[in-house]
Amino acid sequence: MLKDKKNYTLLVVEDNLGDFILFEEYLNEKIENPTLFHFQTFKDLFDFKERITTAIDIIFLDLSLPDKNGTDLIIEVQKISKNIPIIVLTGHSDFSFATTSLALGISDYLLKDDLNSTTLYKSIVYNIERNKNLVKIRESEQLYSDLFQLSPIPICVYDAKTSVFLDVNAAAVQLYGYSHEEFLKLTVQTLFVDEIEENTNNIVTHKKKNGEHIFVDSRSNTIIFNGKKAKIILANDITKSLNHIKEIELQNEKLKEIAWTQSHVVRAPLSQILGLVQLVLDDESTTEETKELVGILNNSAQELDKIIKEIIHKSKEISCNA
Repeated sequence: MLKDKKNYTLLVVEDNLGDFILFEEYLNEKIENPTLFHFQTFKDLFDFKERITTAIDIIFLDLSLPDKNGTDLIIEVQKISKNIPIIVLTGHSDFSFATTSLALGISDYLLKDDLNSTTLYKSIVYNIERNKNLVKIRESEQLYSDLFQLSPIPICVYDAKTSVFLDVNAAAVQLYGYSHEEFLKLTVQTLFVDEIEENTNNIVTHKKKNGEHIFVDSRSNTIIFNGKKAKIILANDITKSLNHIKEIELQNEKLKEIAWTQSHVVRAPLSQILGLVQLVLDDESTTEETKELVGILNNSAQELDKIIKEIIHKSKEISCNA
């Protein structure tokens, strides 16, 4: 029979030497070269805790040790297990206690009377793979938590049925002024000045704890959060952007007024001056000395007219591009 050649490292906490020898025999039938650490008391295991690392695959735990047993033993071992799977070994077929053990986070529950090499090996392989998946899930949950909490955009999650907040990130706390604990006592309606619009893309007016109104680009979606149907809102504060746009629009209006003033108010008397200058220059009775002076005035007026036209043109360009 072919044996598994993988290097399994197992901790076995078992005070009954006969049971441990039988356990070792079953193990050697299926695994070529397992590494075993045997402890007869909880204290022995506790003294070994600094050497417990993720390189250890499984902790096998007898629930009836001389110095600790039952639920208390499970809880204490979990504290030092560093998320390594714990498989309980027991001689009692107490189904209710088995359920309790699993609820406490035990990975598996094996009866000594039913134990053989096959069930033991299957349990080892299954629980190692199961733990790998659990680690991936925990890492995924941690990644979600980091993305949620570290996002610079305020994010709120609320119950789709009751509208009570289920969670908010740090950016939401900073924006609205409520603490995380205060948020969890509020409903989403607390933030809205106007009636909530059920669009996925809309600008709404929100109010902060201090009563200040802000404009928010609110994007929402339906999710399942801790088993509940919920809605997640990304609330991007665009108050400064909108105010900036309003300032630009106001400046554009002023530029239009300047352009209109330049073209209609300033150029009107200038056009009259240019007209009068031309009349003087065309008049045959005008002396040469006067024509020379008027010619200088005409050149200056022409330059001023050119400058005004350039100002009008640039004002219109700025107004169109803004």
